[in-house]
Amino acid sequence: MDPIYTQTAFEISRIVTKNYSTSFYSAVNLLDKSIRDDIYGIYGFVRLADEIVDSFSFYDQKALFNRFEAEYSSCKLTGFSLNPIIYAFQQVISKYKIEDEIVDSFLRSMRADLNKKVYKTEEEAREYIFGSAESVGLMCLSIFVQGNNEEYDKLEPYARKLGSAFQKVNFLRDMKQDMEVLDRCYFPGINRNNFDEFQKKKIINDIESDFAEALVGVKLLPENSRLGVYTAYVYYSKLLEKIKKTPAPKLISKRIRISDFAKMGLLMQTFVFSKMGLM
Repeated sequence: MDPIYTQTAFEISRIVTKNYSTSFYSAVNLLDKSIRDDIYGIYGFVRLADEIVDSFSFYDQKALFNRFEAEYSSCKLTGFSLNPIIYAFQQVISKYKIEDEIVDSFLRSMRADLNKKVYKTEEEAREYIFGSAESVGLMCLSIFVQGNNEEYDKLEPYARKLGSAFQKVNFLRDMKQDMEVLDRCYFPGINRNNFDEFQKKKIINDIESDFAEALVGVKLLPENSRLGVYTAYVYYSKLLEKIKKTPAPKLISKRIRISDFAKMGLLMQTFVFSKMGLM
């Protein structure tokens, strides 16, 4: 394969990561240099899919997603795509022999966002969260363990818990956008009229339980990825703390965020903790 095209494809994925998520980009920069491009390859693909179903409302989103999925299927068969984001992603999937079902679960959850607005049962919500977040964590885990199946099996439950926690924090952070603009709610039984402190506390307790279990696995990660993942863990934990202090009505009227200055402080803190062996 043309090395220039391959390099360009991963560079484009890196740019997508940097432009769409400064927090994730900062965390990736704390990973070992040998695996950063592969993580960019994952993120570029999942971000593009997410943008199709969430942001590109000025186009026929279903048609765009159909084309995106068809191009990925073609790339799986041929090993090549003129879409550099899809090409870089498929290179990573092939390199680490990531199972098709994991990718398919992700795509199913993204496609669900085109039509599904309400999740009526916990089972429906769990299925969506697995596809939209846990599956991505498992793709990244395959990269972190570098094909070591024993390590993958040991860390898989923790990776799923972390992905689940991250996604549910995102749901709380983005409630205003999801409810007002996209007319969605991923928490069964919750809507704009009944979301209160009791409901918020119940969700936060669930997330904190996921975080507690996930941290055990974060500490067991290989050195190539431990600091980067721990930084993401700390960032989302701080975001959850801020959400916890925010009244329920405000969560559905304002997007909660952490300032760039605070993000930099967290980055420096986790780096120092790592160097001192306090992580």
